[in-house]
Amino acid sequence: MSNQPLLEVRNISKGFDGTGVLDGVSLTIREGEVLVIVGPSGCGKSTLLRCINGLEQIDSGEILLRGETISGKKKNLVSVRQRVGMVFQSYDLFPHLDVMGNLLLGPTKALKRPKAEVEQEALIALRRVGLEEKAHALPRTLSGGQKQRVALVRALLMKPEMLLLDEITAALDPEMVREVLNVVLDLARDGMTMAIVTHEMRFAEAVADRVIFLENGKIIEEGPPAEFFHHPKTQRARQFLDTFVYETAKNGEQG
Repeated sequence: MSNQPLLEVRNISKGFDGTGVLDGVSLTIREGEVLVIVGPSGCGKSTLLRCINGLEQIDSGEILLRGETISGKKKNLVSVRQRVGMVFQSYDLFPHLDVMGNLLLGPTKALKRPKAEVEQEALIALRRVGLEEKAHALPRTLSGGQKQRVALVRALLMKPEMLLLDEITAALDPEMVREVLNVVLDLARDGMTMAIVTHEMRFAEAVADRVIFLENGKIIEEGPPAEFFHHPKTQRARQFLDTFVYETAKNGEQG
């Protein structure tokens, strides 16, 4: 992991219809770092990722990528979204295109790259995530886990400098979660810079270099995963984590 900051978020605030969602959030993500963002529903996690990607305009503050301000510049939004890839829980695959068609669209249209070159890269990437045989399958024939792996490959083919992953396993059945998380773990091992919003606490502990806990649009606590998950500093973080311990125990009893 590099000590150089890849992304800097400086005191950003964001509200909707007069209701504050982010309140003076500041953070830095170093090149090669995996930052995991956790917190209760409605705390601003997804909004933070959408602001970084330019899907939401911030009300105040500044966001910088490699020292260049990327917030508030509508002219360079396409460039920002190429450099900062984002994967959602809803897949967003085009239903009328097969897997390869979905993968080729961005690199050939937005980046103007040769189709044959991108197709070769796409096949290698599909092989890596165990989906080479699905290259010409339509999205409706895929499982949720397969669709999400395709969405990850699609984002990677745009050659982003970092990835934002927003609850990418939230819509999946439990047995499909593992196959998606394994792909993300592989990306982390390869040094991909990522900011991940998740409710999968075991996965968060395994993949994170650093964890941020958000509540009411503010960073309440942050630290390395071993410290946050086993020795949280704040009472609120302890309460939050205790919920997941209870749910795990309850599910174990039911099983």
